[in-house]
Amino acid sequence: MIDKEKLKANIKETIDTIVFVVVAVILIRFFVAELRWIPSGSMKPTLVEGDRIVVEKLTKYPNIIKNHAFENTPKRGDVMIFYPPFVKLSTSPVAVFKRLTGFFCNDIAYIKRVVGLPGEKLEIKQNSTGAYKVYINDKPLEEEYIMSEYDFHKCKSDMYCGPLIIPEGHYFMMGDNRGNSLDSRFWGTLPKERFIGRAVFTFWPLTHLKGL
Repeated sequence: MIDKEKLKANIKETIDTIVFVVVAVILIRFFVAELRWIPSGSMKPTLVEGDRIVVEKLTKYPNIIKNHAFENTPKRGDVMIFYPPFVKLSTSPVAVFKRLTGFFCNDIAYIKRVVGLPGEKLEIKQNSTGAYKVYINDKPLEEEYIMSEYDFHKCKSDMYCGPLIIPEGHYFMMGDNRGNSLDSRFWGTLPKERFIGRAVFTFWPLTHLKGL
């Protein structure tokens, strides 16, 4: 014979456990860190397809519904996860839940490196040897992390190659694989509010274990 009181207690315990796990996942993902995987080769050689990374997240509570606003000021060279400006983020309860938990979330997120900071003059130029260089305030930027100075999308009139002044609160983002990266050269500067978090290290595969 079924003990109804015991059954009720077991069901309640199961529900409590599920609720606790969901809340814990939301809090950890939103305020602490989340795991991501690299789907493309746009960040080679720093990151390759299939790499698993840990993303540090510091967020502002007032923006919990609107987006994930990265609280700390990103620095040049930081590898950041973000929602590109052309992606519209739904604020429906279901969409927000998916974004917070990561369950069945289809929002497109990019990973690129911070190259230009707010208020700076940026220009991308090709020198006499055919190499492409990023200039910040008319000085060449040393970028030892990129795949090649020669494997580069050729700048065209409809691209954001400068010279341009990066607006306040905006950043210029580029992939390390400059010949295979859909980045700020194509869609412009990134508003700070679009940042999700900072990639801090690769944890899988173990042969790729490193800080970023």
